[in-house]
Amino acid sequence: MEATGINILFFDVGGILLTNGWGHESREEASRRFGLDYDEVDDLHTFIFNVYEAGSVDLDEYLDTVIFNHPRDFAREDFKQFMFEQSKELPDMLAWLKEWKKDCGFRIISINNEGKELNDYRVKKFKLHQCFDAFISSCEVGIRKPDPKIFRLAMGVAQALPQQCVYFDDRKMFALAAQKLGIRAYQHTSFESTKEILEKIKEENAKRK
Repeated sequence: MEATGINILFFDVGGILLTNGWGHESREEASRRFGLDYDEVDDLHTFIFNVYEAGSVDLDEYLDTVIFNHPRDFAREDFKQFMFEQSKELPDMLAWLKEWKKDCGFRIISINNEGKELNDYRVKKFKLHQCFDAFISSCEVGIRKPDPKIFRLAMGVAQALPQQCVYFDDRKMFALAAQKLGIRAYQHTSFESTKEILEKIKEENAKRK
């Protein structure tokens, strides 16, 4: 393939293929179910979650700070199970991408911000190895989006130039961060729109061969 052709597709996971692993809706529901002070939980979450996603603390240390900083009348394992249960497959995209990958001609790599325990659970539960060739996860590389280093690392792992890469993220700011490095990036807004973009990219590459 020519150096100007696309051969790497980078994808975020939460908001495109799956629900977010531990978003504010999940924390609000946890506060209702477990009788927590949401404002306190949210403040403490903001304080430490970036550190958890970067792999500097584990899930138990996160929970010690955010949830079990007071005596609780529920078990730690019950709360963890609730956290894991918040991950659900979004309609259409994941199943379609797994099938499309079989003959699309691209390597597909995830670039995502996620804490290790949640990340490992999501990869295994939803069989993400079936659509990704590699995982550039913040918890493993110690860098979080929108730090440009995580995109440079991903390109280094893929041995690809920016113009050979396309990136999809549901958050516009992260798509723009990739664009600043010369990566063709799109904000994911729906299954149909992303599917259409991918099919066009596949057609473009077929014409170059």
